[in-house]
Amino acid sequence: MPGLEDLYREIILDHYRAPRNRGELPVPPARKVEGFNPLCGDEVVLYLDLDAASGEVRDLRIGGQGCSISQASMSMMSAEVKGKSVDGARRLIRAFKALMSIHESKLEGDGDGADLAAELKGVRLGDLEALQGVVKFPVRIKCATLAWNTLQQGLDEAAAD
Repeated sequence: MPGLEDLYREIILDHYRAPRNRGELPVPPARKVEGFNPLCGDEVVLYLDLDAASGEVRDLRIGGQGCSISQASMSMMSAEVKGKSVDGARRLIRAFKALMSIHESKLEGDGDGADLAAELKGVRLGDLEALQGVVKFPVRIKCATLAWNTLQQGLDEAAAD
């Protein structure tokens, strides 16, 4: 479906060229979390400001450098997660990783992805669906999930404090 692929490509390029929530936050109160993909050199930096009282991602800023996939994914993630509850952010992380895994499983013939589909139920991915084409290039899946793994690390560190 060339029309849909073109639309998805434009969404990715838009987030790459004009990333949302780019910048820094004062540390503390924000938490700085960094992720790095040694295979390709992608770097992501997240500034995560959580409201402990409400359990909300009060603010999220991004930085770093890398390929269009890693940077666009980080931009899309920041737009979707900012203002959500920590539980909602965790659901979104699981859903996005399931989206990557379902399509990867289908491409590799490891099943239909039904076991992962439950993670997607009731979660609105919006622009993030544009990244599902990445699974056609398995080496790029790590690019798409780098920011998500870094966010998960930041949420886990905050929960451990």
